Amino acid sequence: MNAKRFTQFCAGVAVVAGVAILSAEQSPLLPSAPQKQFGGTIAPVYEGWWANADGTRTVLFGYYSRNTVEEVDVPLGPNNHFEPGEADRGQPTHFLASRQFGMFTMTLPKDFGTQKLVWVLNHAGYNATAHVNLSPDFVLSAAKSVEESPDRTFNLPPAFSFDPAGLKFTMPMASTTNIVSRTASVGTPMALDIYAQDDARYSTGTNAPMRNPPPAVTLVVSKYRGPGRVTIADKRPVVKPSKGGKPFEAFEGRATTTVTFSEPGEYWLHVTANDYSGHGGAGAGCCWTTGVMKVSVSGSGTARTTGE
Repeated sequence: MNAKRFTQFCAGVAVVAGVAILSAEQSPLLPSAPQKQFGGTIAPVYEGWWANADGTRTVLFGYYSRNTVEEVDVPLGPNNHFEPGEADRGQPTHFLASRQFGMFTMTLPKDFGTQKLVWVLNHAGYNATAHVNLSPDFVLSAAKSVEESPDRTFNLPPAFSFDPAGLKFTMPMASTTNIVSRTASVGTPMALDIYAQDDARYSTGTNAPMRNPPPAVTLVVSKYRGPGRVTIADKRPVVKPSKGGKPFEAFEGRATTTVTFSEPGEYWLHVTANDYSGHGGAGAGCCWTTGVMKVSVSGSGTARTTGE
């Protein structure tokens, strides 16, 4: 190869390499790619459905963020909506890191039939959708476990409320119809009390005794919607037992934390309660509980806060 052809060959290789590098830089992190700390895509997840006594059906959605650290806001609108019909179906606008199971529900009318309903979520250059599917393959048993506990009963989801006499959440209930409302002021910590109960049952497949059982109920408190920064003093507040605390001993307890808002506006807080089944029910449709609190925050200016 003479010098002229060698120069042309090297120039061609450089152009191809440059295009490849540019394409790699511009392409989104695809769902099959490894997780990363920041800048990852988010995929909405359709978890399944269950039938209600009145003939309606409830569908359950979660999501999978490929960020291991970054929490992302995707406002309602072209990049975060349902279609067709009403765009706001109670979906989050603030997305936590990693896999989040069964974060919200909606109840479909009796005559929904074979209609289409799709959650559209676009972030980091990745356009993702999750479609409602009412086939038997997606039926969930969210109200009780499908496996027997060692005592031949069935594990039930934990329950919690924000007030002893208030609305009690049990099984996935986070939606636009099951909401507790509060008020708060910018920069002033709002006390958040959570009263939890559980049957303290479990099923593990083998149903062998748990040698080192975790707490009967664990909680996760997070920002779900809102225009500003939210500081949660303890995102996983410990439920201090007032009754029970061991497997098969009916459990009751209370957890306390504070929440501070940086700007005025409407916020939603999300709470997930897990029992011995753990995060996502150990891959099953039971047993965990979700609920939301809507907080109307008043005040002027912007408070200095840290964390989300």
